[in-house]
Amino acid sequence: MAVAASGRTMRKAKIQETITAYLFVAPWIIGFLVFTGGPIIFSFVLSFFRWKVINTPRFIGFDHFVAMFTTDELFLHSVGVTFKFVLYSVVLGNLISLSLALLLNQRIRGIGIWRTIFYLPAVVSGVAGSVLWAWMYSGELGIFNNLLLAAGLEPQAWLWDEQLVLGSLVAKSLWNVGVPMVIYMAALQGLPQDLYEAADLDNAGEWTKFLSVTLPLISPVIFFNVVMGIISQIQTFAEPYVMTKGGPANATLFLGLHLYENAFHFLKMGYASAMAWIMFLLIFLLTVIQFGLARRWVYYEGQSS
Repeated sequence: MAVAASGRTMRKAKIQETITAYLFVAPWIIGFLVFTGGPIIFSFVLSFFRWKVINTPRFIGFDHFVAMFTTDELFLHSVGVTFKFVLYSVVLGNLISLSLALLLNQRIRGIGIWRTIFYLPAVVSGVAGSVLWAWMYSGELGIFNNLLLAAGLEPQAWLWDEQLVLGSLVAKSLWNVGVPMVIYMAALQGLPQDLYEAADLDNAGEWTKFLSVTLPLISPVIFFNVVMGIISQIQTFAEPYVMTKGGPANATLFLGLHLYENAFHFLKMGYASAMAWIMFLLIFLLTVIQFGLARRWVYYEGQSS
């Protein structure tokens, strides 16, 4: 009897502990279901319906997905604009952030101040940063045109010229290289020094050591920053929305902005949901491709050759 009573007491205590644990995680679970999981499922279902908020949803199957690639010329245009932006911003962003990390990895006096200065822009919100850069690109008061005038050059319509506007947004995106820079710095500071000592014994130059030792060892970090950069830049919205509204002549109509306009300007919630899932598939496919290509150039310490 005593053993049975003890067993019941232990089971009761275990049940109480389980209930207590679930109560502690319940706020997160509820928040996830209400603000993340629920909307994801709802958007997937809604992508098969035509719904303009004020009307009753009507099931139309895959019509939205077909329309994106057949009748909506702006959709394919927005995908092209987004891909150009992703290519330039990710490549240039990683080159600049890696270069800064190499420079700021030096052990010199006051290096912490420089690290802080280069990282500070990363803490500015996307909207605030976009407003600031819009002022800097201003025709009369902008710093860039004033610098051109001081150098005796003609001012430029940075955000109003179809040939310059996308490059201007790419330049703005490079303002936020602080995050990948810090990740590169952490990778550089964790490199084994014995390999560099061995390279010195072979009379290897700095460039040879960088190509043969540094790059292979930090290739997993490069891979991480490239993948995260692609995922982030495909979803770009704040910059074109605040700075250009997609213009001029749809030259900066990013996929995220086109999605937003369909959802909140034209109230095509079903069509916007379908577009969001196409964006997800694009991100997923590009990520899978990156993981496939990573086998050819990413080196993990300790792996067999």
